[in-house]
Amino acid sequence: MAGKKAKFALADFFSNLFSNFGRIVLTNLIFAVPLAVFTVAFYFLDSALKLNGYFILLLAIIPISPFFAGVTLVTSRLARGQEELEVFPTFVEGVKSNWKRFLFHGVVTYFAVIFSYFSIRLYSAMISNPNMDSFFLVMLYVCLIISIIITVAFLFIFYYVPSMTVTFELSLKNIYKNSALMSFGEFKHNIIATFGLFVVALLCATILLFVGNANSSIALIITTAILMAFFVPTIVSYVINASVYPGMYNLMTEKEKRSKKIDKKMDNRRKGQFIDDEEEENHINDEFLDLDIEENKDGDEYIFYNGKMVKRSVIIKMKREKAEGKSDES
Repeated sequence: MAGKKAKFALADFFSNLFSNFGRIVLTNLIFAVPLAVFTVAFYFLDSALKLNGYFILLLAIIPISPFFAGVTLVTSRLARGQEELEVFPTFVEGVKSNWKRFLFHGVVTYFAVIFSYFSIRLYSAMISNPNMDSFFLVMLYVCLIISIIITVAFLFIFYYVPSMTVTFELSLKNIYKNSALMSFGEFKHNIIATFGLFVVALLCATILLFVGNANSSIALIITTAILMAFFVPTIVSYVINASVYPGMYNLMTEKEKRSKKIDKKMDNRRKGQFIDDEEEENHINDEFLDLDIEENKDGDEYIFYNGKMVKRSVIIKMKREKAEGKSDES
């Protein structure tokens, strides 16, 4: 059964991907405009300031992030099979409704990338020092492993942050709290998303290596620009949403239902009502199984039940339906 579900999920993934490929390319082209503008602007700023590292260049992540809200809204709807989707209005809706929170996500992403990149790079460089004392070498390996774990945690968290932001009306605190919980609670889906991203990266690397064999840096730059302009950001977003969105949506909606149920019970207690409607209904339904009624008896007389006069045939019918429901559950 699990293999069958996985097969259908994979079929849905490719079906939605190929049937909406034009929309994916169009979404990417729209996103490519701010992506190119801010990347080029911060590249020249970085070149002018002549600072070591990528502190300035990576700042482009922050102003680009609000536009990624449009990409996320489009791909999340495509991933769940929504038909007749208009790309441009949906993209604009995503940006207008979520730009402030995505600007905050951009700041968080910037610092997460800076921490991950420089911590792993620093510890890797220090480990390669041949004169390093064995004790400090062990400590450096521990620090490197911790940095990698934190980086993976950041990655898994940001599988959920964008989708959760465009789908649910939650505070930033709850978005990050729920995303952090799902980063390990939905581990299987996170691995699937990571594998999907690995495949995308492998395909891009293969294309770039093939072009790089021509020993032309211009061809390499042009190919990279084409991949980024037409495919990569939106494909990445689609792969992530197709992998994690269904599980995230089900968990969040179930959580919302439970929260409303608890609120309703608390409201009933404040009103002095100690039996909830659902419990009372279940209690009444369960009583049908305990009723001793002669089903083969002639006539259809009324029977006093639960404060009402009810026909015997009606009670027998309800008793049978309840018994069938119980057997289906078991």
